[in-house]
Parts: sequence; C-alpha cells; structure tokens
Amino acid sequence: PTFLMANVEVVATYELYNINRSKLENLIHRIFEPARLEIEIMDRFGRPVVPREWFLVPLFVINDAVEKIRDGTITGYHYDPRAAGLKRISGEMPQ
Repeated sequence: PTFLMANVEVVATYELYNINRSKLENLIHRIFEPARLEIEIMDRFGRPVVPREWFLVPLFVINDAVEKIRDGTITGYHYDPRAAGLKRISGEMPQ
C-alpha cells in the first residue's frame, strides 16, 4: 500500500546501482515537477494531505528517464508535459 494505505498496481520495476536514494528521489522530483498532480485528499483520519510524490507521466517517459539516469545524462533534461517527453535543457549537453 501507499502512504495513504491504498492498494497499488506495480507496472514496472527498475534496478539501479551505486546511487544515493535520497539524491535520486530529489532528482526525480525536480525532473518531473511540471507533472506533479496538484490535489488535496483526506487521509484515513480525515486530515487533508497534499501528496508530493504523485506525477502524471507516461510509462515510456519513465523508462526513458531511467535510461538517462543509468547513462548519467538525466541532469541535462527536464520533463515537458505538453510534449509528454523529456526535453534537453537549452545550453546543456548530455555527458
């Protein structure tokens, strides 16, 4: 279950090695910030919660992002919701 105790359907899993998990989480939040779902929901105690971890991103874009994380080029990209894809940041060259 998620932090709100809801069931989830796992649609993909990935293995990454030698990566700092908290830095990876921050990177994912930064890359996909434009697709963050802006929603307030009630937790099981009736308190409002605004999830930070919910993004509206197609699975193929997540696959692309994981490949860029693996090859070290992800920092040169950002997510463009209108194009539904990763776009190179102007002036940035992939490493």
